[in-house]
Amino acid sequence: MAARLDEMDRKILAELQEDADRSLEDIARRVGSSKTPVWNRIRRMKEAGVILRQTALLDAEALGLEACFFVLIRTSEHEADWQRRFLQVLRDRPEVLEAHRLAGDIDYILKVRVANARAYDTFYQALIAEVRIYNVTALLSMEEIKATTMLPL
Repeated sequence: MAARLDEMDRKILAELQEDADRSLEDIARRVGSSKTPVWNRIRRMKEAGVILRQTALLDAEALGLEACFFVLIRTSEHEADWQRRFLQVLRDRPEVLEAHRLAGDIDYILKVRVANARAYDTFYQALIAEVRIYNVTALLSMEEIKATTMLPL
């Protein structure tokens, strides 16, 4: 169920999405309020689970992680034990930035960030050694056109 947010809440969230490192005073000034009401709203949105956490965004290429692969997975396994094991393997692999279960012909899609094709192969070999998979297709992203963590408010 969606949280009930008013226009001020949305303005505060937009400011936090843009730069969560801004001071409370700066956010309050930008949204046309004062510090205490803004702090109370942020606290309330944290308690309601609207704000999950604050974190730093890192430049993957600056860290040597130049290759982004989208990995399409098809499986013939649909038992709860297999799924539990598969999901744990994904959670344990730091290369997996995102994982989604899909409707349609493909069962799962992963976003995997690694240094290069050789590093992807190491990831792939480890993945298939830990869990049985019917088919894996890897697509190398040639260019990142848009990437954002900002949700439309």
